[in-house]
Amino acid sequence: MSKALKLVGFATISFALALPARGAGGNKVDISTVNGKRCFSANGLPDHPTGKFPNRGNPNAIQEQDINICVTLKPKRGTVPTQIKGTMGIAINGVPFRPNTAGFWDPSARHDHSRRGNKNWSLEIFGAPGKLGLDSHNAHVGRGGMYHYHGIAQGLMRTSGTSLVGYAGDGFEIHYRPGKKKSGWRLRKGMRPLGGPPGIYDGLYNEDYEYVGGENTLDRCNGGHTGGDYAYFITDNYPFVPRCLYGEISSDFNRMVHR
Repeated sequence: MSKALKLVGFATISFALALPARGAGGNKVDISTVNGKRCFSANGLPDHPTGKFPNRGNPNAIQEQDINICVTLKPKRGTVPTQIKGTMGIAINGVPFRPNTAGFWDPSARHDHSRRGNKNWSLEIFGAPGKLGLDSHNAHVGRGGMYHYHGIAQGLMRTSGTSLVGYAGDGFEIHYRPGKKKSGWRLRKGMRPLGGPPGIYDGLYNEDYEYVGGENTLDRCNGGHTGGDYAYFITDNYPFVPRCLYGEISSDFNRMVHR
């Protein structure tokens, strides 16, 4: 079935995809193309069951969002990557990918991290005790009620039926191909330097990792090629979801602050 969708600042858009409502409150997402862009209009609710929120590691409840973003249909890979602070992409079910946390090393805080901590040491969610309340889909909820992924969600594989699971903020596809695409990031060896968090590099912070590359590995933004085209990949080890992008990022993503 087709229908028309109107977004602010754009002409009428033809409907391209509607996923069934299976999440709490009902999943709603339209993916359309207009004026050389791929546009998403979604409520941010997944099309699969979620974990219980709030929970011990996450005090936030899931709330519907008003997501309206567009990315180019013809992305171009540059030579200098842009680091991502918030949303790096959006899944085909309308749920954002947000790889980073809002926590930084803070020895004065109860759990040794806070939003006001040392920005040179950012908390890595998969290294944090309790993983900050992630559910079985590697997702949790921000303070504004936004449910978002920090890694692959098996529900996305069922939705897609292929390796394509979403689109990055610069327009390139996001794929998940376990066992076929390998990250070039590795955990550092030894002790963290003086003036930083005490102890060895154990994966608690993003800065515990370094990019070493190597034969048949993805680039530092977890990018590579599939079918001859450049794309980003979600991996089962660090960085899990890309932390940087090589293309020009849509201004729509700049409005999606960490919440």
